[in-house]
Amino acid sequence: MTKDELRAELERQEQRYKEVYGGEITTYAAQPEPERKPWRKRATVQDQAFTQELQKMEQELKAEEQ
Repeated sequence: MTKDELRAELERQEQRYKEVYGGEITTYAAQPEPERKPWRKRATVQDQAFTQELQKMEQELKAEEQ
């Protein structure tokens, strides 16, 4: 069953319900899709080692300056 067929079937059922039972149909808007959070890359072992080496170099430079 395609979406168009499904929509047509639901409209037929809605009309039948209104005619036979005299009831009211309440339709609701579709819920919005949740917002996606920005993708973040996890640090690899190499990235962690690189940042550690940078920190060591910065500490050595600070020690030499004093």
